[in-house]
Amino acid sequence: MNSKASNETILVTGAAGFIGAALVKALLNLNFKVIGIDNLNDYYSTSLKRSRLTEIEKVSTVNGEWFFYEIPIEDNKVLQDIINRYNPQVFVHLAAQAGVRYSITNPAAYIQSNLVGFANVLEGCRQNQIPHLIYASSSSVYGGNKNLPFYEEQAVNHPVSLYAATKKSNELMAHTYSHLYDLPTTGLRFFTVYGPWGRPDMAPMIFARSILNNEPIQVFNYGKMQRDFTYIDDVVEGIIRCCFKKASIDDDFNPLVPNPSTSSAPYRIFNIGNSRPTQLTYFIELLEKNLGKKAIKNFQPMQPGDVVSTAARMDLLNSWVDYKPITSIENGIKLFSEWYLDYFKNTF
Repeated sequence: MNSKASNETILVTGAAGFIGAALVKALLNLNFKVIGIDNLNDYYSTSLKRSRLTEIEKVSTVNGEWFFYEIPIEDNKVLQDIINRYNPQVFVHLAAQAGVRYSITNPAAYIQSNLVGFANVLEGCRQNQIPHLIYASSSSVYGGNKNLPFYEEQAVNHPVSLYAATKKSNELMAHTYSHLYDLPTTGLRFFTVYGPWGRPDMAPMIFARSILNNEPIQVFNYGKMQRDFTYIDDVVEGIIRCCFKKASIDDDFNPLVPNPSTSSAPYRIFNIGNSRPTQLTYFIELLEKNLGKKAIKNFQPMQPGDVVSTAARMDLLNSWVDYKPITSIENGIKLFSEWYLDYFKNTF
């Protein structure tokens, strides 16, 4: 990693989540003091979240310092008290109500967590003059855009899900705070993150569970879909590299032809993907190979709020922090499958 051991403090929201827990472990191994926040909601298995926290505890007994608070970011007073108490050098905001399809039936959850909660985070950073806020955006913001690969200078004004709309809103809110209060903000648009300890509502976990239990998997758009699957370790690497380089003003920013990914304020937006999209059918083949069982495929039409393809252009993050993902889809699925077969060995 492009980093060195540090005893500085980093606050991570969503610390019991998939990306959050992996990030926390990596930061502890670099000897950071890490403050974790998570509300441990029941959107998916809380036992999986607690298992991730147990893994974090194991690392923290050897490296770094670890403090955890089970609170919702919507609780503004408690959140502000924690920020004020620890005054982190970097605030990594990963907590959010995730999931495209869930946003169609439960929109209120997204308004509270992704909008109200994010506003509380911004206010905490402003009031405590936090040097750098890094926050999770999503490849979903590209919405109805069909111009692949997606790149940060493109307009993202046509979201096709409320989840995507809240993430685009986060980017707009962050820019306002960067402009008004000189708060450096870095938004990272994650592209289909997968790997060990992943989310049960995402395709790798859903497919693995169904394949091993001889249940049909739902293959949407009849398998004619591509995703820019990005392995968890590569994502963590990108986040940590951004921790070491805070957002800055773009001296070449032209307000007559504004670049959506930079600003005359300390504001940056980056894709964080693999830049090698994988066909859904090949992804399923890799799972079958590594799990040792064939899938029962139930081909279905496209789902509302979904997109056919995602692909990230990675030039900007590469030039910013020398970021290059290194995990192939073949090796990533192998590592994921090994973890899944071990962790869930008593369930199939």
